[in-house]
Amino acid sequence: MFLQVSQLQVRYAGAQSTAVDGVSFGLAAGEIGVLIGPSGCGKTTLLRAVAGLERAQGGQIVLGGETVSGPDHHLPPEQRRIGMVFQDYALFPHLDVAANVAFGIHRLPRAERAARVTEVLRLVGLDGMQQRHPHELSGGQQQRVALARALAPNPRLLLLDEPFSNLDVDLRERLAHEVRAILKAANATALFVTHDQLEAFAIGDRIGVMHNGHLHQWDEAYALYHRPATRFVAEFIGHGVFAPAQILQHGGEVAVQTPLGPLQDVEECPLPTAYAAGLCDVLLRADDIVHDDDAPVKAQIVRKAFRGSEFLYTLRLASGETLMTHVPSHHNHAVGEWIGIRAEVDHVVTFERGGAASSPPAPAALRREA
Repeated sequence: MFLQVSQLQVRYAGAQSTAVDGVSFGLAAGEIGVLIGPSGCGKTTLLRAVAGLERAQGGQIVLGGETVSGPDHHLPPEQRRIGMVFQDYALFPHLDVAANVAFGIHRLPRAERAARVTEVLRLVGLDGMQQRHPHELSGGQQQRVALARALAPNPRLLLLDEPFSNLDVDLRERLAHEVRAILKAANATALFVTHDQLEAFAIGDRIGVMHNGHLHQWDEAYALYHRPATRFVAEFIGHGVFAPAQILQHGGEVAVQTPLGPLQDVEECPLPTAYAAGLCDVLLRADDIVHDDDAPVKAQIVRKAFRGSEFLYTLRLASGETLMTHVPSHHNHAVGEWIGIRAEVDHVVTFERGGAASSPPAPAALRREA
C-alpha cells in the first residue's frame, strides 16, 4: 500500500475522548480514498494527522514506504510532499489564475514553471484562463484552480477537506465526477473528506465510515451498502430501517420472518443459532420494498420526498413498524393513503435485536450460502 495507516491514535490536550482511536486502513498508489461520517467523528483530524498537522500519540503512518508519523517520530508537513485542497480554496484574490497555480512551484525555472502551469490548467479544463482573477470565476472553476495548484508540485499524496461544501448541492455530485476524472488522469493518490454520501460514492475507490473516532469499515461503496460491517454503517449509508425479525429453519430451508412476511431463498442468510431464539433485527433498505397494489400487505404513507424520477416514501404498517421505499414519481400517492407493498431482498443483513452502533452482523461461522 502506498499510504498505510496502522492503529493510529490522535488525542487533543484536555479532551475526554480520543479523536482518532486505533484507525487502520491502506490506500494503493493511484487510488482515491474517502472518509465519511457525521460531524465530530474524527475524519478531519485523521486527514490532518496524515498531513502532519496533528501528531500521532499511537500507531503510525507510512507514506511511500517512509514512516512519517509515530509516537516518537513526526516528519514536518512541509517535508511530506503532500498537496492539500481546503474547504475555502484559499486562493489569493490579488493574483491571477496562473500566479495562484504557480505559487507552490516558484523555485522552478521560469520556462519550466510556465509549462507546468499550462499543463495542470489543461488537466483541470481551465487552459486559457491564466489571466483571470478568482472573483471572475465560478465556484466550480475556483475549486479546479485550487486543485491545479495542489497538483502542480507533483505531490506524493493529495488531501481534500470537504472541497465542495461551499458549492450548490446540484453542482457537487457533477463536480465530484469531474474531479475523479482529473485525479485519475493525473494518476494521483488522494484522500478525501466529506459528509455527503453522493460525493463519496461519486469520487471514491475506497470509502471509510467513521463514528466516534473509530473506522467502522473501509470498503467499496457496494459493500458498504449491501454488506455493512456494523449496525452504524448499515444505518448511516443509504436509506433504510431495522425491523424486528426471527430466523427460522424448516429442514434445509432457512427463512427470515418479518412484518412483511417471510423472506425466502435469500443469499447468505444467517442460521437461527446466530441469535437467541433466532430473534434479530433485519435491515430493510428502501430498494428492498416494492410498491405492488396487488400485495396483501398494506402500508400507510406518512411522509413523501420528491426526488425527480422517484419519491422516497416513509410508510407505517398497521402493526406500527416504519419502512421506506423508492417509488417511480408517476406513482404520486397522497400522504395518509394506504398502498400495497412486498419485500424483494437479495442481501439479508441482520443484527442483534436492539444492538449498539458497533454491533457486527451475524458471524460468518453462523451463516450459510443460499
